[in-house]
Amino acid sequence: MNKQILVSALGAMLLASCADHFDQNFETVRPDKEAQYGYLEQYDALKEYIKDRPNFHLGIGTAVDEYNKKELVYALTNSNFNETVAGNAMKMSSCVADDGSMNFDKVSEYVKNATDAGLSVYGHTLAWHSQQPLKYLNGLIADRPAPEVPGGDNKYIRYTTAAAGANPWDNQANCKLSEPLEKGASYTLTMKVKASEDCDIAFWPIWNASPNKNQWGGSNDVQYLDTYKATTEWTTLTWKFNAAFTHDMLQFCFGKLGGTIDFDDVKLVKDGSDDNLVANGDFTTDNISAWGSNWQGPSFAIKQGSGESAGGNFCIKYTTTKDGANLWDHQATYKLDKTLVQGAKYVLTMKVKSTSKTKFAFWPIWNASPNKNQWGGSNDVQYCEDKDISTKWTTLTWEFEAQFTHDLLQFCFGMLKNNESVSIDDITLVKEGTEENLVANGDFAQNATAGWGSNWQGPTFKCEKIGGGIPLSDKEKKEVLTTALDKWIAGMMEATEGKVKAWDVVNEALSGADTNGDGKYDLQSATRGTAPDDDIPNSFYWQDYLGDLDYVRTAVASARKHFEENGGNPEELKLFVNDYNLESDWDQNGKLKSLIQWIKDWEADGVTKIDGIGSQMHISCYGNPQTQESKKNAIVNMLKLMADSRKLVRISELDMGYVDETGKSVNTNDMTEEQHKQMRDLYEFVIKKYFEIIPEDQQWGICQWCATDSPANSGWRAGLPVGLWDLDYYRKHTYGGFAAGLGAPEYWNDAK
Repeated sequence: MNKQILVSALGAMLLASCADHFDQNFETVRPDKEAQYGYLEQYDALKEYIKDRPNFHLGIGTAVDEYNKKELVYALTNSNFNETVAGNAMKMSSCVADDGSMNFDKVSEYVKNATDAGLSVYGHTLAWHSQQPLKYLNGLIADRPAPEVPGGDNKYIRYTTAAAGANPWDNQANCKLSEPLEKGASYTLTMKVKASEDCDIAFWPIWNASPNKNQWGGSNDVQYLDTYKATTEWTTLTWKFNAAFTHDMLQFCFGKLGGTIDFDDVKLVKDGSDDNLVANGDFTTDNISAWGSNWQGPSFAIKQGSGESAGGNFCIKYTTTKDGANLWDHQATYKLDKTLVQGAKYVLTMKVKSTSKTKFAFWPIWNASPNKNQWGGSNDVQYCEDKDISTKWTTLTWEFEAQFTHDLLQFCFGMLKNNESVSIDDITLVKEGTEENLVANGDFAQNATAGWGSNWQGPTFKCEKIGGGIPLSDKEKKEVLTTALDKWIAGMMEATEGKVKAWDVVNEALSGADTNGDGKYDLQSATRGTAPDDDIPNSFYWQDYLGDLDYVRTAVASARKHFEENGGNPEELKLFVNDYNLESDWDQNGKLKSLIQWIKDWEADGVTKIDGIGSQMHISCYGNPQTQESKKNAIVNMLKLMADSRKLVRISELDMGYVDETGKSVNTNDMTEEQHKQMRDLYEFVIKKYFEIIPEDQQWGICQWCATDSPANSGWRAGLPVGLWDLDYYRKHTYGGFAAGLGAPEYWNDAK
């Protein structure tokens, strides 16, 4: 049958009223390759070769959108397989929106279409770290809003000193009173205070209008009250005093502070009265006309936010817009108000974190230099050492001697991929021997980005609030995520109405390393360093919150509970743990051995039951005979270990590429006939070994992950010969190998 006849026949079937199931055989061969491929027409549809195995599940990875159209993919699937597995449609991010709402319409349609056609549906997957609704899940465990406190959403006044003084009076804040105090009367002053560093603060009320002047023209009529300690946390201070003079001004002295000090809820009351003598003492309005400073002139302004920087206020966040390949590809820049002094020594400190581990460099530049490069940029750049940053806040420090009169700070993080980010906070640049920060608003407490920019690659940037709330405890996070996982599984079980009787209950839980020396590989974890750095930003590792044991036990319990609630027969439900690299030869199947031990650990509670193990087997055929033999031996050993586990055994995502004698992966367009035939032989080997080694009562089935070769623009093994059909749906040699593995004759031996 040629391609044109196939399409015509398919169209006729789709118009038929009983078009839900086809016995169409897809036995087309390219006319120009009849000599090499003609033998493939002798093969029946694949599922015809398992008729003597009624409990065996022959599956295919399925693009659900295409299947639901009831066209070519639908026909091919129903004709050749008795089980279908959704490629993506049944994963959590496909069904759960950013707000946590769930939509299973596509899933319900798919399950109905498949079961109506006589196929079983294998559920893939209930619990996984990848393809998760990250915004929703991370939102569930975000800090809860803090109650309104000074420096939260309300306003306060901040004084910023130019430098630390030698005397207590060198830096002062003052507040004029609208009415002078009554001499001899009793008063109480309370206020909330927080400083950028621990310091002394004294309260010295003064009769500023007194005729009793000192040598500098200031009043001598000052009352020196107690000195207290201000810390980096909000503290309520109280002074009780009898007015020694008719004070008309309040003075607060913090002369030895080099930094900022914040005041809020300033209240002065006379005994027996509730009237606050300090107007706008809570700074709810922006009127601070009564406030001032001494001749040393610390600046002051109304602020809003906690002012805690990386501990809980604002930072600046740069987000990349494309993949980087060089350290300089992504840059944050800051334009200095004052150029640096050539030859002078400086210290730069900053807090930095990123969405993944990467290199971060500091390259100050004299941007106005006449010494230009070929692109018009300055050649006068100073290359300070690059440092490592990670997903946690890290304090970086560079001590350097300015090689030029730098007017721009450059920070480079060009190795990040598209849509990754770097956050910067608490940045200070000081000249040796001074305390002046040359970076204005370096703590970003003003929620402003003045002076900041980016390079031509254009990472976007903005201020972002960080922290400031109350973190959930580990117990609270576990509770809320346990509920979320149960809700998700309940929704999926309701949508599938007990019709999907086998599931990947947990997918890809294991890492490839044993970091704690307990003899088995650890679970993947973003917090314990066992997950790939590139995966962490786009993944959600449930086990980091639920625990390595309860993660799996919770998923299993939820699946069994809700399957039965929605009409499923609990005796029919089979739950698998699925993973990749179980056929690995480099560690003597170490990952599979670890998984088998983990299953024992998960089941040790006497309640949890895991029915089967799924081995993905995304493998390659090797042109190097020694390498291929090692791989085949590891596959055989995998099957023996799985058989010994006494669990159901499923090859869950079988597909195959080709690696030539030099170790290079070969694209489909570059494959030779001999290489295609080697792949055919390996398919036959794998499937025959499955039936040879796995006892019949443990044989769940085999799922071919890719029906066709992968397109060049695919997100999965792009451009590789992973299919049993080519992209035009003509059978390949691998189809013959797969069929022969199932028990069909090796018709190629009779081909000319």
